[in-house]
Amino acid sequence: MELPVDVALAKAVPTLPAGEGWWYEPKFDGHRTIMARTAEAVVLYARSGRVVTPWWRDLARAGEQLLPGTVLDGEAVIWTGHHIDFSAAQSRAASAPARALLLSHQLPAAYAVWDILSHPSLGDVRGRPYVERRGLLLGVLSEIGPPIQAVPATDDRDVAIAWYSGLRDQGIEGVVAKRAGGAYPGGRRGWVKIRHADTRDATVVGYVGARSRPRALALALEGEVRLTSRLDPVVAARIGAVLAGVSELGLAMVREERYTAVEARVVVEVLVGTGRHALLTVTRMR
Repeated sequence: MELPVDVALAKAVPTLPAGEGWWYEPKFDGHRTIMARTAEAVVLYARSGRVVTPWWRDLARAGEQLLPGTVLDGEAVIWTGHHIDFSAAQSRAASAPARALLLSHQLPAAYAVWDILSHPSLGDVRGRPYVERRGLLLGVLSEIGPPIQAVPATDDRDVAIAWYSGLRDQGIEGVVAKRAGGAYPGGRRGWVKIRHADTRDATVVGYVGARSRPRALALALEGEVRLTSRLDPVVAARIGAVLAGVSELGLAMVREERYTAVEARVVVEVLVGTGRHALLTVTRMR
């Protein structure tokens, strides 16, 4: 397997999907990390592909228990008591390597693993179904103890909803849903996720992309203009039909992204994510 890899991503949705063929995992709030055990060492990669081993030496040492040829996908997290502390993980990642080493002694990291990309005997397994990869992951980690552990997984939606409702205080920021028969969707948003969020009304002050089917919206919310995440195709079509009758005011910028400003007439309902992400997901028009 050529490293670094394109990691799989998840699309934000307003509700947890239901029906046969779905598996669910709690979403940990940390730093996305690929762990690769080579014949010589353990190398850790960030989502961007950057080598981050010097910042997570404790996890690299723990990864030496793995057999060469193992590549895992997961989250580097730091627990403070019984709560996942993202600020502690952020502080370590932003420190100089020497400072990160000191922090690792004060607050050791854990590695919450949800997928296996390469198996020591089978090689690249990204094309295999999720349920098969899950079994391979559990097998590889069967003799491996903390701080490397597989995240819980279930095909029972009621259990997933209980995780979503009951684990928020522990730092679990939501639930990720994956198709049982799905391959590893490297480089694309092939999984879906729900995060803890508040529902609010916001006024549309602009759009990104085509007017008839915008890619995202610029919203006036709590005294500032913010961009939404990518719109659902059905929602985009409905909003596009309404925007056809709204006057345009020219181009504007928000956070280095250009959008077309419009008269503020349209109101939409959005899910406002909590925590560091705080994504805006449009659920419907008002």
